[in-house]
Amino acid sequence: MAVEVLLMDQVEGLGIEGDVVKVADGYARNYLLPKGVATEVTEGKKRQIEKKRAERLVQLEKEKSAAEEIAKKIAGVECTIAAKVGENGKMFGSVGVPNILEKLAEQGLELDKNKIALAAPLHELGVFDVEIKLHPEVTGTLKVWIVEEK
Repeated sequence: MAVEVLLMDQVEGLGIEGDVVKVADGYARNYLLPKGVATEVTEGKKRQIEKKRAERLVQLEKEKSAAEEIAKKIAGVECTIAAKVGENGKMFGSVGVPNILEKLAEQGLELDKNKIALAAPLHELGVFDVEIKLHPEVTGTLKVWIVEEK
């Protein structure tokens, strides 16, 4: 059974303050309401949260424009990582998020490790497109070149 709740704070994957969303009864009762991130839908609560929502929308727009700027920078960056390779052409180890972050930091781009959407470490030489989630509506693509260390 679904129930409508008014979000008092941003909930990832659900919405921002002031949104009225339908969620499962158990999710509302066991998580959202006890944590204080949602409340019952009433007119008084809607009016109370409206100012906070307007401020949040302005903040989200600023964050989105900043994320778009970073996405443009990332599009122009090529990340080359040298990896040790055995006689048979197989890599020793793998290239993961920490390696990518280190190379980006060398080029002056500081990112949070949670923004890099790498499903699994890269285990072979080649060129890979790595998605970087900068904002819920903005993603950038980073070209990662994995080459043989000489």
